[in-house]
Amino acid sequence: MKIEEIRTLKPEELPKQLEAAHKELFQLRLRLATKQLVNHREIRRVKKEIARLKTIIAERKSNLEERS
Repeated sequence: MKIEEIRTLKPEELPKQLEAAHKELFQLRLRLATKQLVNHREIRRVKKEIARLKTIIAERKSNLEERS
């Protein structure tokens, strides 16, 4: 998911997406440990997606704090 797509998400959807990404990362790590993961770059992709989601959540939180 690109940063532009993440920015268009509603605030309620962000934690759900973050949880889904964490679950996907867990599954990928499990598959890596059991030698079933074909493309190891998927782990990197999901970790970057988690970082993007956390960044947007932090930005929105700081914007709300500045306004009040």
